Amino acid sequence: MSFAASNQVNQPGKGDPFPQILKPTLLINRERAIRNIRQMAEKARASGVRFRPHFKTHQSAAVGEWFRNFGVEQITVSSVDMACYFAAHGWRDITIAFPLNVREIEKINALAKELRLHLLVESRETARFLKEHAAAELRLWIKIDAGSRRSGIPWDRFVEIAALAAEIRTSPRLNLQGLLTHAGHTYRATSPGEIREIFRETALRMQAAREHLALQGFPRLEISVGDTPACSLVEDFKGVDEIRPGNFVYYDLMQLELGACREEEIAAAVACPVAAKHPGRGEIVLYGGAVHLSKEFILTKEGTRLFGRAALPRREGWGKFLENTFVAALSQEHGIVKTGQEFLSQIQVGSLLMVVPVHSCLAADLLKQDQVIV
Repeated sequence: MSFAASNQVNQPGKGDPFPQILKPTLLINRERAIRNIRQMAEKARASGVRFRPHFKTHQSAAVGEWFRNFGVEQITVSSVDMACYFAAHGWRDITIAFPLNVREIEKINALAKELRLHLLVESRETARFLKEHAAAELRLWIKIDAGSRRSGIPWDRFVEIAALAAEIRTSPRLNLQGLLTHAGHTYRATSPGEIREIFRETALRMQAAREHLALQGFPRLEISVGDTPACSLVEDFKGVDEIRPGNFVYYDLMQLELGACREEEIAAAVACPVAAKHPGRGEIVLYGGAVHLSKEFILTKEGTRLFGRAALPRREGWGKFLENTFVAALSQEHGIVKTGQEFLSQIQVGSLLMVVPVHSCLAADLLKQDQVIV
């Protein structure tokens, strides 16, 4: 899709690169996203690991097709409904990377009859339920907590992990594939070096759990890991068999803050119409609030909450971040942008301002029905 270019602050009806955008809309930079996919796919290939990207970030059949060009045939999702969506678009090997919700067993059985379905379990209770209710072969992964303390069996509870593996083995329809973790504590790291160390520690912990299972008669189990900060910063994935990053396809301010990406690699921003200006307060009011951007924020070194960085629209999507211009507050539909008087005097009511979100996964989910690829 091509649009007229403009070198000035866009005005509605005059030099506007996106005249068709009437309300908050997610813009996706195709070139940047494809470059991000290529880099991650090549890194996985060089390390000899399976690349099973997480599609919860984009949740788009169109974006999903870009992955096929890099040999991706196996994907990760975060819900049964998302698995159904991508199954309807031709994906036939899917991991639902969320602890099994037993109330959805009918949908799960229907999917398992159509494709290679992988599920996460972390208790013998869940395994027993599947033994009684599974209507087709299911490939199971034991969810391990390697340090994030969100879900999964702690990595060093070897007896508990082995007992679950033994429970799974008693059913002919349950096929134990390996151990899976998400090192979400990389998002709490304070430097790229700390993120790399968390990956190294995670790999060692997962290997220790696998080695114990091998001694208990469960050989050749695989290790699956997946978080964008580590997968972006680590060059060699030695010690694991599969990586499942998701956010890397778009990146965002959170990844930029962590040092996992550069500004020019961020591939998604929200186009927000300017609703009002308040020069006395140095503020712009956007049609773009928490229901479009989420309420995720970054706390700056000065103690300021930053809900997004602003840029001007360009033919390719948006330009560089505007200096001293950021989303300082959000309500349901409103976004309040702090800026200087010079920019305030140039921007027009009705113009678009591009907001790069703190968390692109949430923005993409909130704006699933309002997206433009450029």
